[in-house]
Amino acid sequence: MDFDFTTIAYIASIWILPVLLAVTLHEAAHGWVAWKLGDDTAYNQGRVTFNPIKHIDPFGTILLPALLLVGSGGSLMFGFAKPVPVEFGALRNPRRDMVLVALAGPVSNMLIAIVATALLHATVLLDGDVRNWVTINLRNAVLINLLLCVFNMIPLPPLDGGRVAVGILPGPLAIKFALLERFGFIILLGALFLLPYIGGKINVDLNIFSWLVAAPTEYLRMLLLTLFGLI
Repeated sequence: MDFDFTTIAYIASIWILPVLLAVTLHEAAHGWVAWKLGDDTAYNQGRVTFNPIKHIDPFGTILLPALLLVGSGGSLMFGFAKPVPVEFGALRNPRRDMVLVALAGPVSNMLIAIVATALLHATVLLDGDVRNWVTINLRNAVLINLLLCVFNMIPLPPLDGGRVAVGILPGPLAIKFALLERFGFIILLGALFLLPYIGGKINVDLNIFSWLVAAPTEYLRMLLLTLFGLI
């Protein structure tokens, strides 16, 4: 499908702000909670901030979303920010606080999704193209934040869900599970891309992303819209 510059610019305008807000607040939340629990590493590096420049990862925040945007014909935008550094040993109660720091990111995304859903009611105060543009941005903010929340809670290190699992599992099992972190992204990429490819070849649905992320995200999205009386 061919796009002219105006189309590409419009599609970017309805995705860039929601993605930047989602990943920036996600990482800032990690850093803020870690700071309050005794680890000032992120704070000293200027990462406890709403300034998106401090959290931008060249690949995850710029290149990957751009490639997905173009490759999907403007139907998909996803990305991630530069991880906030956390010295878990500096936390006052490392095992408990590791869980709280890990949960801070997904919780922030859930709160943004709730606020964005509520703000959809306020779009009636706007007119014409501005109203349409703001509405689409808010709906995209709901989707992106719920997607990040659900995705990051997959119990696989180094995702937030993996760190939560490490924090609540019994000591010996937690240590063994934490060792998966060095292979986490390889496992994740294989599950998201290789398994669906293999499944397509053998006519078996192996789309892990659809089961673990897309379906729960859509359920939460519809739940929020229902609770706020938007459907």
